[in-house]
Amino acid sequence: MNIVVNGGTRGIGRETALILVKNKSNTVLVTGRNEDALKQLESQPAAGRILTYTLDISRFDEQETAFLKAVSSQFSTVDILINSAGLLVSKSFTGFTSREVRMMMETNFFGPASVIRTLLPLMKQGSHIVNITSMGGFQGSSKYRGLSYYSAAKAALSCLSECLAEEFREDGIIVNCLALGSVQTEMLEEAFPGYKAPVSAREMAELIADFAVKGSRFFNGKVIPVAFSNP
Repeated sequence: MNIVVNGGTRGIGRETALILVKNKSNTVLVTGRNEDALKQLESQPAAGRILTYTLDISRFDEQETAFLKAVSSQFSTVDILINSAGLLVSKSFTGFTSREVRMMMETNFFGPASVIRTLLPLMKQGSHIVNITSMGGFQGSSKYRGLSYYSAAKAALSCLSECLAEEFREDGIIVNCLALGSVQTEMLEEAFPGYKAPVSAREMAELIADFAVKGSRFFNGKVIPVAFSNP
């Protein structure tokens, strides 16, 4: 299968890509801002192929044409798109600058939405879009101080997933969303130093990889909570 993992230089995205590329029939294209991390990922032993593309999701509009050209040069179709790019900053609502707010929204919502729109011409019946969001953006879940913009952006991506599943239904393109609880990643450690999540990045990646491959047979337009605890 031809798979795009948007946001895979570290954490859950990286682990998901490494799991998927264990299958020799898979080619996985991974995007991210960190060029050194992408080069390191390319050097990993794999049964399938790992491709990388340097992409700043917060400035996607400036790179859209080049990105589509790069993906099209490798893939005639995209079977799976996993939007795992994210930015988590814990700060009071009034403490955010306008620039920080825009960065949060671009990375967690506008960027992933634009990636979907850009890659849509390469998708076919049976293609599966998996958006990774958060329990913080899951309606009715407990909310926490410092996560207002992050949670709001993830809620927007969750709602978009439901909308696009209906919009793409006639084309046979499946869209689902996994709303994750806390996972032990570098991003979580940076936002909440010392906090220990109950699930590792590798464990969560195993679930995501399996769902990306098999979940489209059973789900469409669903926002599925994946949380051992709250958060």
